Amino acid sequence: MPDLAPLLIFAAFEKLRQIPLQFWINLGLCALALIMVIRFWRALREINSFMPWLATMIAAAMILSYWTYNRNEPRFLTPFVDKLTLVLPTKAKHDADLERLRRSRD
Repeated sequence: MPDLAPLLIFAAFEKLRQIPLQFWINLGLCALALIMVIRFWRALREINSFMPWLATMIAAAMILSYWTYNRNEPRFLTPFVDKLTLVLPTKAKHDADLERLRRSRD
């Protein structure tokens, strides 16, 4: 009975070669980001045990504000962001206000 291990390794390598290069780049960047987040979390935890949570809340607020302003949130968060647009500015409102100011000057 012939040894099938080299044949299986070759077949697996051929399957991996068919995966686009962009996938491997994205996978590497995600791994690098995860390592950086873990190191940053540990560094903040050495300062104070509350600091990593404070940094997480600030980052979440910044991301949510960005999504609200540009309206490019994930689809499942649209109902929540719709409610936030009543109190937070959006790009469409800002552009409309600028246009109204330009028309009033003319």
